[in-house]
Amino acid sequence: MQTFLIRNINVVNEGKTVAADVLIRDEKIEKIAGAITFNGSTTEINGEGKYLLPGVIDDQVHFREPGLTHKATIYTESKAAVAGGVTSFMEMPNTVPPAFTLELLEEKYETARQTSLANYSFFIGTNNQNAADALAANAYKDRICGIKAFMGSSTGNLLVDNPLVLEKLFAESEMLIATHCEDERIIKANMQAAVESGRTLTAADHPVIRNAEACFESSFYAVQLAKKHGSRLHILHISTEKELQLFTNMLPLKDKRITAEVCVHHLHFTAADYTVQGNFIKCNPAIKAPHNREALWNALLDDRLDVIATDHAPHTLAEKQEPYLKAHAGVPLVQHSLPLMLYYVKQGRISLEKVVQKMSHAVADCFQVKNRGYIREGYQADLVIADMQAPLAVKKENILYKCGWSPFEDIDGKGTPFEFPASITHTFINGNLVYGKGQWNESVKGQRLLFDR
Repeated sequence: MQTFLIRNINVVNEGKTVAADVLIRDEKIEKIAGAITFNGSTTEINGEGKYLLPGVIDDQVHFREPGLTHKATIYTESKAAVAGGVTSFMEMPNTVPPAFTLELLEEKYETARQTSLANYSFFIGTNNQNAADALAANAYKDRICGIKAFMGSSTGNLLVDNPLVLEKLFAESEMLIATHCEDERIIKANMQAAVESGRTLTAADHPVIRNAEACFESSFYAVQLAKKHGSRLHILHISTEKELQLFTNMLPLKDKRITAEVCVHHLHFTAADYTVQGNFIKCNPAIKAPHNREALWNALLDDRLDVIATDHAPHTLAEKQEPYLKAHAGVPLVQHSLPLMLYYVKQGRISLEKVVQKMSHAVADCFQVKNRGYIREGYQADLVIADMQAPLAVKKENILYKCGWSPFEDIDGKGTPFEFPASITHTFINGNLVYGKGQWNESVKGQRLLFDR
């Protein structure tokens, strides 16, 4: 493996930005110093004017393999992730078949071992019948990121709404439980009322059907269960102002038993964008009225919301172009999450140090990821170089998702692409320069994430 010496780069880490040299050797960050002298063979990179960030750890993606590979594969989506500065991902169990057993989970790990360009972990899934299988993952809590529970709303057979099953999961899990919280009863009642109105429904009806009350009731129930049993709960993709009362910033993240995630699309889009984007921003939970976005930003900045993720969920163009009721819910985002947050850095809405905290440090702390998420000597060299002066417009030819589209391709309904003000120029995975100035080295694959549990 090559040795790399990055010269005179702005290292963004643990709340500070400091100019330094960084030596990468044998998969790890070997040295960080003001000036490094190295006598061996090395590849030098001039980092002047650029920024070195710890690689993004995305704790919620859907890479669709096995069973849904017409939409995406672990290879295609991990490549898109790497191009966008995401060096590690945690993937959800709603594939075909769902990852309900350790055997099925290990099949996904084997696929990733052979094909993933980024580091990887996979949630084990649960439903109303397989609590025992999910809890068997307790024995592997140092090698599995967590248990995923679709509390109250899901597709297929992933719904978990049996109170006895939920009590068992929350009482007996030794692992983090990640939840999708929307109340199915409220959603069904809202859907029935919408259909009975006789109107032709559109994407603009989505946040009315999957409304704030549905999110709050389910999240509130999850928090009650976690407090009752002392469980380690992580609620995914918070989308409403009302839910924010359930979370605190009075404790350091490492001491929290209940944490929350916000996704980039809920920080960027609002219900006003359905006019242009339509089904292309149809997702669950729904993108809602503008006051929710403002509240999410405030909670992110004051640490009630702990991490930023994507819920990357690709579908084909044909699946998104169906009429609203048939159009699939989900948005491809993993290639553009870090560039989008760098856009907000340029806008002055968030600092670069805070972006690093929420997309790297906090995810590592939240999940107890071993030796990743920070720029520290001895840690795995998962690193990203960002050029804050190199704009990037989202166009069909530079989208790497297998589905081949992005909501950022057209921001006004007239074909105008969104232009990010910054670009990712280099991405290192375990010290291997996988992506550098548009060139790829796919000879070394990512590694399975390990956890300090």
